[in-house]
Amino acid sequence: MSAAKFGRFAPSPTGDLHLGSLRTAVIAWLSARSSSRGFLVRIEDLDRERVLPGSADRQLADLRALGLDWDGFVVHQSTRLARYGEAITSLVDSGLTYECFCTRREVREAASAPQGQTVARYPGTCRELTPPQRRERAATRPPALRLRAQVDQLSVAELLHGTYVGPVEDIVLRRNDGLPAYNLAVVVDDADQGVDQVVRGDDLLAATPAQAHLADLLGLARPAYAHVPLALNGLGQRLAKRDGAVTMADLAARGVGPARVLERLARSLGFGDAQPREVGDLLAEFQLTDLPRAPWIVA
Repeated sequence: MSAAKFGRFAPSPTGDLHLGSLRTAVIAWLSARSSSRGFLVRIEDLDRERVLPGSADRQLADLRALGLDWDGFVVHQSTRLARYGEAITSLVDSGLTYECFCTRREVREAASAPQGQTVARYPGTCRELTPPQRRERAATRPPALRLRAQVDQLSVAELLHGTYVGPVEDIVLRRNDGLPAYNLAVVVDDADQGVDQVVRGDDLLAATPAQAHLADLLGLARPAYAHVPLALNGLGQRLAKRDGAVTMADLAARGVGPARVLERLARSLGFGDAQPREVGDLLAEFQLTDLPRAPWIVA
């Protein structure tokens, strides 16, 4: 019997979900349920300094209010540090890592965009440091650990954008505070949880080749990716809390309940004047490839 496959939604508990994140969650749920996949929710809470107490519970409550359900327990990344350590150790033992002593400012100033690409790429400043150079830098700053990528670029299958070809950066695997980095954790989690379809915002499209390459190096299966357009404010900027009534709590305070929020999200997905009683009413007509390709302007 083949193993179960899943889609997922994986928010960071740094505050209440805004309409753009809720929209992505609905798309991910519809895509999973309409393709006979299970659906998982994972809380990406590795960065403890940014976690707001109670926000994970509020996020889950908002998903339930929209009618989204999920299979099994909600996994918190903070409980999986040992597993991430195992993955990092395997890469170190294979000679696929190097220590990086660059500060964030130095990385920003050193990063460059390859010809024909718009995404800045870490140029490998610390890649070939000698042992004496590493010792000298380690005396003043603890190192992060980067992947020693084996390719310059990679093509990945993308369900909405077609084949996407992008640069593969020497991504951070472990931060200089000792915590596993996002790119490492998300790749390991998706593989371990049987996630074979990842629906997320298109701001993460450029990171996909490096994540796919990391999966290859770890011997893990790559998921299929679908990067959906973001929700933007009237100025064309990424939607944020400062844009007003953009969370379920904000809208509830104005008398807008979950049913009306779901209707608004459904219209943004091209369902016209549909007035779903529950999110499952959208399943029969949902096609991932029919989603609007332009950003959703939340006015």
